[in-house]
Amino acid sequence: MVGERATDEYCYTRTQMEGDRLPLPPSLEERSQRSSISSTGPRTLDVVVYLINDTEVRLTVDNLPSATALELHRLVRDALRLPECALEVFSLWLVSPLLEVQLKPKHQPYKVCRQWHELLNRFTSGSEYDIYEDEPSLQLRRNVFFPKKKELQIQDEGVLQLLYEEAKYNILEGRYPCDPADCEMLGALVCRLSLGPCDPDRHTACFLKEKLDSFLPSHLCRRGHGLFSALWKRGARPPAYEQGLLHAYQMVPEDRACEENPALQRHYHAYLQKCHELPYYGCAFFSGEIDKPVQGILHRGGRKAISVAISLEGVYIIDSKEKHVLLGLHFQELSWDHTFPSEEEHILWLEFDGENEGTAVNKLLKVYSKQAELMSGLIEYCIELNATAEGGTQDQAGSPAPPSEPPSPPTRRQHPKLQRQNSVLCSRIQHLSTIDYIDDGKEIRRVKPRRTASFFGRQLSSVPASYSAVRGSENLEQG
Repeated sequence: MVGERATDEYCYTRTQMEGDRLPLPPSLEERSQRSSISSTGPRTLDVVVYLINDTEVRLTVDNLPSATALELHRLVRDALRLPECALEVFSLWLVSPLLEVQLKPKHQPYKVCRQWHELLNRFTSGSEYDIYEDEPSLQLRRNVFFPKKKELQIQDEGVLQLLYEEAKYNILEGRYPCDPADCEMLGALVCRLSLGPCDPDRHTACFLKEKLDSFLPSHLCRRGHGLFSALWKRGARPPAYEQGLLHAYQMVPEDRACEENPALQRHYHAYLQKCHELPYYGCAFFSGEIDKPVQGILHRGGRKAISVAISLEGVYIIDSKEKHVLLGLHFQELSWDHTFPSEEEHILWLEFDGENEGTAVNKLLKVYSKQAELMSGLIEYCIELNATAEGGTQDQAGSPAPPSEPPSPPTRRQHPKLQRQNSVLCSRIQHLSTIDYIDDGKEIRRVKPRRTASFFGRQLSSVPASYSAVRGSENLEQG
């Protein structure tokens, strides 16, 4: 971590999470804070921590109101018999349908629960009834700040299984948009891990059809009704996804000489490695809206629901309905800011390079969300965290290498894979309603630019950035 200020900005709630500083209405104070917490004595409480697959880990905790997230995390680790590294890989989260909060080690989950409705009022647009009825559950999830490159070094089967279960959940729920061909490959590994090696006599397309939503994202396996369902029951040809899944399942490599536990570990690694190709793997997710491009002679617009995914690497805008990326930016490719022209209309501004009719411009995207403050804080913290990590790497590079270490053999250069046309991973800037502008030092002029200073001062400055602003010119047309 790089300091208390930056750390507090990410953890969604800043100082109000540190204790009972925000008074709650009497009606909320009297409510049970969480149904999974029950008293067993004057100072002892039973606590349920959920895994991503709804498995319950039951704990008995002394003096729960003052227990920290780190203390509860250690109890969960001991109950699951996980190694010490699990404290770095995972974190405790408070999760509800309206809000998700990753807790810092020093936070006190019980006190944060008592502040929950205040947090919902501040950071969500839920109705008064929804906020009143909402209750968080305490969950063990992947730590947003755990680097992907360290994941594949993990050998403990219990840790790998938890990472696999969370990745699978996010794939099946459509939170991680994925191309159909990759969904089939990942689904085949799920088949192998849950059903064992493929048995041609037992594992048929009809067999997989009955459990298709356990292997493929729900939006890919929505089944027809009426006539289509009747034809299917009479022996109509199975949908292509079931056939593709079966073929991929049959192609999962097997080593007959390998015992089952090492084989499972190999398949967990394969699943995670495939998920690492998704740029939003391991991200924190926020809800928001963006403007739709104006269409038709009536210039109808409106707003589109999106998810904003933020990781140590960048920011990704995902279409919540269509399950594809609208915009993906690394931190060195953007500037950003957070404004709130009204208490109900918080905006995260993203500024990046683009084109307008073949000419370079600066583009501004407005993300409307009451969680814009959280997004801005997390972007800033991730940039600072990366700068600290890069500084440590440079210090190690400057020290002499141990003489006993033999030089490593040259590795074969890995060429990046060509991205499929129309892949869900490709940015769709043409689907965005952006403000295209240049700054000539006197006024902001829209359209037809070349490069100068950024509209925002907040951007990555510790490493060379590919983003640059557009310079004004006397002969440019004013939009």
